[in-house]
Amino acid sequence: MKRIIIIGASSGMGQRVAADFARLGWRVGVAARTEEPLRKLKEQYPGRVEYTTLDVTAEDAVDRFYNLIETLGGMDYLLYAAGCGWRNPELDRALDRRTLDVNVIGFTTIVNAAYKYYKDTANVTRGHIAAITSVAGTKGIGISATYSASKRYQWTYLQALDQLAHQQHVNVAITDIRPGFVDTPLLNGNSYPLEMSIDYVAPRLEKAILRGKRVAVIDSRWAVVTALWRLIPDPLWRKVSIEIEKDDTK
Repeated sequence: MKRIIIIGASSGMGQRVAADFARLGWRVGVAARTEEPLRKLKEQYPGRVEYTTLDVTAEDAVDRFYNLIETLGGMDYLLYAAGCGWRNPELDRALDRRTLDVNVIGFTTIVNAAYKYYKDTANVTRGHIAAITSVAGTKGIGISATYSASKRYQWTYLQALDQLAHQQHVNVAITDIRPGFVDTPLLNGNSYPLEMSIDYVAPRLEKAILRGKRVAVIDSRWAVVTALWRLIPDPLWRKVSIEIEKDDTK
């Protein structure tokens, strides 16, 4: 029986993916700051779901993560689905600090701990680290500067970890999942360009994990958009107006 741990599973894509894998008969470990949604998942799928409350920015984050792995009986897959970001043209320091704490420090803490777990256990079966990043890492977005920069950091860190695993002969796959806007309660009912439903995104995200893709942009429209973004020279990019209003903490 396969085992997956999902960090950031109290809402949105993390919660949906957890339910999907539990429904398929997997053993699923879920973690987030908010306990009630995790408890409900466990009640809905008894014997398949284990949970712990976990704040990726807290001192005990790694201990709680490792305890969940032990409770689950091991970890074949990790999905890091936690994150936060805001529209912040005023460059509010508190918002920037929270974004960096979760998307950079917390992300690094958990992904690093997962890598060390696979390195120390020397699994014969390949381990897997997947993270939901964002297409926002493609270019620096002025009204969400810290958010877009933090997503670029995640891209780079996962790339570096993939190289390190090859150099150190650690049997682990690394998958960077880059969605665009997904219609979840986290978007607060606002409309966004090329917005996608959870029903549309979830199976594509899950397929990317199971196939062990190194980078997966969801979907093809966003792949085209981001490819075009990369071609825009900096003097022209500075004139582009991108309206984003988001608060996707989970």
